[in-house]
Amino acid sequence: MKSASNSFFVHPTAICESLTIGAKTRIWAYSHVLEGASLGEDCNICDHVFIENHVRLGNRVTVKSGVQLWDGIDIEDDVFIGPNATFTNDPYPRSKKWRDQHPWTRICGGASIGANATILPGITVGPGAMVGAGSVVTRDVPPFAIVAGNPARITGYEARGVEEHHFPEPTLPLTNLPGGAQLIPLITSVDLRGSLAVLDFERDLPFQPVRFFTVFDVPSSNVRGEHAHKICHQLLNVPLGSIRIVIDDGRDRVSLVLDSPEISLHIPPMVWATQYAHTENAILNVLASHSYDPNDYIRDYAEFRSLASAL
Repeated sequence: MKSASNSFFVHPTAICESLTIGAKTRIWAYSHVLEGASLGEDCNICDHVFIENHVRLGNRVTVKSGVQLWDGIDIEDDVFIGPNATFTNDPYPRSKKWRDQHPWTRICGGASIGANATILPGITVGPGAMVGAGSVVTRDVPPFAIVAGNPARITGYEARGVEEHHFPEPTLPLTNLPGGAQLIPLITSVDLRGSLAVLDFERDLPFQPVRFFTVFDVPSSNVRGEHAHKICHQLLNVPLGSIRIVIDDGRDRVSLVLDSPEISLHIPPMVWATQYAHTENAILNVLASHSYDPNDYIRDYAEFRSLASAL
């Protein structure tokens, strides 16, 4: 049957106590939506789903069978939740002990939660992220990251529209990187004594460096970067090992594998960069155009997208 306003569908065996249901939303057999829940437009709530009071769903959300959404969950637009995914809202549950307030779990727009995944309380799954089937998510998931395992770890980044490039190659394949980023080849000299790679600051760099730092001994499971700068330029070079880097200007994203001292990557201001999958011996050298200033960092991806869209 349909609601009294004929704007959404409720199966005859379902119970829908909420009056905040968007147009074209479908609530299927044996599901139960409590009074305080809020569901957006064009959602698909499959069989045997339970949605508690303090739950918000955006538009075009799909919740597959066997899912329970407990108090304290905020699900944004275009999220997919696979069958039997489990959400928790109390880090220290006890029988007959109720919390006055639950830590909010947030599943950001366009993210997907695989079948039988478990999401711990207070977790944020970033926009466009993908949680693999059966994963146990114990920490926040970065935007567009792909995570899997128990505990869930980053295995890659969402691949739609993302190309992966390894270097060195006979010719540089990229000329238009997001946000004006660019690859800068170093002049290399090779003879019997070994190899030498040279970067001339005045001739080769689009900025004047004032700071240098190096990153090493990073476990490959860890992620670094995950931020943009407002005014600071950076040049990244990997003389040993390899590092995967995703650069993002808020519209386009490209994945690179830096694995040669002969190639450097220039990251201008207002480009979001994420470094991950460091090999055990990887060394990352960075030149920066400005001294360290915590106020120059943008660490929230939603804030970055908002600022980038205004440029």
